[in-house]
Amino acid sequence: MAWDWRPVALGIFAAFAMSCGSAVGTSPAAEPPPNTLTAKEQAAGWRLLFDGKTLDGWEDPAKETPPGDAWTVEDGCIKAVARPRIREDLFTLESFGDFELSFEWKISPRGNSGVKYRVQDRAVLIKGKTNPNAKRFEDIVDYELEHRLGDRSKIGPDDKMEEYVIAFEYQLIDDQGHPDARRGGDRVTGAIYSMVAPTSHPTRPAGEWNRSRIVLRGNHVEHWLNGEKVVDTDLDAPGIAAGLEKRWGKESPVYRLLTEQPRKRTPIALQHHNDEAWFRSIKIRPL
Repeated sequence: MAWDWRPVALGIFAAFAMSCGSAVGTSPAAEPPPNTLTAKEQAAGWRLLFDGKTLDGWEDPAKETPPGDAWTVEDGCIKAVARPRIREDLFTLESFGDFELSFEWKISPRGNSGVKYRVQDRAVLIKGKTNPNAKRFEDIVDYELEHRLGDRSKIGPDDKMEEYVIAFEYQLIDDQGHPDARRGGDRVTGAIYSMVAPTSHPTRPAGEWNRSRIVLRGNHVEHWLNGEKVVDTDLDAPGIAAGLEKRWGKESPVYRLLTEQPRKRTPIALQHHNDEAWFRSIKIRPL
């Protein structure tokens, strides 16, 4: 009987497609290696936020008390680990004002993630203990921001914790497989999450690499996706406030923080949404 090579070949192809080393939308020969800067980028003032090997320059959750288990470095990527006990975003140690941020990312099937900027606050939510009678997630966040009961250092071995970050979010999601993406245009990839929908959808499918860019000058922000500008707006625009009011309500501390933006220089955070996601070639140019 002749050996059927097709299942093996398909398996090798699938493994290569999910590898962190594959290129973004073009032949590998045309792409510089991941997690490197070209001479032109260096001359323009770009620098890497991820060295491809460690979490140097980031708030490493594994060094917290108790240690976090949400993030790891794998095959040249920062990887969000699915369903950790302590769910938390990954923050840069450095804060930034105006900047241009470029990064490559891919999402798992039915996955959800994001990149957060202009961070205003962080709320520690202990499952079942932070306003357990709340009917909406937003009410849980508001309660914690008002009462500050969450304490990471005191969570028990059976407790589950989430740190919720109050910021603007560049949405990253499996547009075809995740139900949140079907709730409206402001929930799909490239959106300012729950506030501004992208004008086009050049997203590649789950498991494939995408390249994104955020340009922030004062309150003006642009979202770019695979070479196309998909959002061009101001963070103090009426539509932003309307989106915040619709989700949170005007009495919410989240509404106040994101409409007033008392903090202008803040870290940048990779969002953890309980799903696997991969990031690499994270580079920034202060403006």
